[in-house]
Amino acid sequence: MIFGRNKKILLVEPEFPVVNKSKNHSNFLPIGLLKLASYCRYTENEVQLIRGNKAASFYPDQILITSLFTYWSFYVKESVSFYKSRYPKSEVIVGGIYATLMPQHCKEYTGCDEVFIGQHEEADKLMPAYDLVDVDYQILHGMRGCSRKCPFCGIWKIEGLNFKNADELNKEICNNKLIFYDNNMLVNPNIRDILSMLAETTYNGRVLKCECQSGFDGRILSRNPDLARLLRKARFTNIRLAWDFSYDQYSEVENWISIMENAGYNRRNIFIFMVYNWDFKYDELENKRRKCFEWGVQIADCRFRPLDQTFDNYNPKVKYQNDNDYFIHPEWSDSLIRKFRADVRKHNICIRYKIEWNNYDKKQERIHSY
Repeated sequence: MIFGRNKKILLVEPEFPVVNKSKNHSNFLPIGLLKLASYCRYTENEVQLIRGNKAASFYPDQILITSLFTYWSFYVKESVSFYKSRYPKSEVIVGGIYATLMPQHCKEYTGCDEVFIGQHEEADKLMPAYDLVDVDYQILHGMRGCSRKCPFCGIWKIEGLNFKNADELNKEICNNKLIFYDNNMLVNPNIRDILSMLAETTYNGRVLKCECQSGFDGRILSRNPDLARLLRKARFTNIRLAWDFSYDQYSEVENWISIMENAGYNRRNIFIFMVYNWDFKYDELENKRRKCFEWGVQIADCRFRPLDQTFDNYNPKVKYQNDNDYFIHPEWSDSLIRKFRADVRKHNICIRYKIEWNNYDKKQERIHSY
C-alpha cells in the first residue's frame, strides 16, 4: 500500500456530518488514522493529521483518506476532490469501512488513485498516536470481528475474527478511561482473564473505568451469569444489551436485565440496543419499546441503512421526506421512523428522570439534553 521511508504522509478524516462537540466523542474518533500515524512514525515518515478539508503544512507524497459508513460516501468524494486539486502530484488512497465494503464504487465515485481494503495489519499492532487529538480516554480492541453474522451488520465482512488475551491488553493501557470497540466482547475466550485484569489494574495510581461501545450478547450472559459480576468489578458503565431478535422472546431479555441487576447495576442505567427501519415492523419495535419502559430500562436505537447505501439525507428537522432522501424499509414509512425516534427520546428522558409517561412535557427535551 504505502509509505517507504522519509516520506511526507497526510492523514485525512473527511468533513463528516458530525456536530463539533462530537468530533472527539468515542463514537467518531478516527482510530484507524491514529494507528496509521504511529506506523508512519515507526517507518520514519513525517505525518500530519487533518480533520476536514484544509491545507497541509507540507506538500504530501501520499494522502490517506479514511471512510466511515457507505452512506457518507459523498464526504469522502469531497475530500478526494479537494486534496487532488490542491496536491495533484500526491497519491490519494482511500481506506476504511466504505472502501472495504464497496471498493469498486469507492474507486470510481471518489476518483481516488487507490483503494485500500481491510485493515493494515502492521499498523493495527501499534498504539494510536493520541497526541494528534485532544481526548481524555483510550480506545482498545480486545478482539476484531464478530462470531455472529447478523444481516444488518458488516463487521464480520471487514475484520474477520481474532482475539487478544489479558497480557496483550494490559501492555496497551495508557489511560484510566478505556473505551472498547469490540463488537461482541463477551465471545472472547479470554474474557474472564481480561475482566479480572481490568478490575485489578491501575494506571498512574488510579483504577480503570471501562465502557464497551457495542451491545453485550445477552445469550452469552444467560449461559455465563458470572460475567455480569466481572463486568461490574471491572467498572464497566453504560451497559448495552442487544435485542436483535423478535418481541416474542422478551423473557430472555428480561432475564439478562435481572442478571445485570443482580450484579449491582441499576436498571435505569442499562440500555437495550435495537435496530429499527429494518425487517421487524414498527408495531413489533413499539412493543419492544413498551416492554423496555415496563422494565425501567433505556433504549439505544439505531436506524438501519443497507450496507450498500451510498447516501443518507435524513433530516430530523424536516416534517416529511421520502426514499429519495434516505432509505426507508418497505415495512416502514417516514412518519413511523420519526414517531419511533421521538418516542425513544421521550422514553429515555422519562426513565432517566423518573417521569411518568403521561406527565411528560416536550419542553423537558431542552431541559434534559439527550
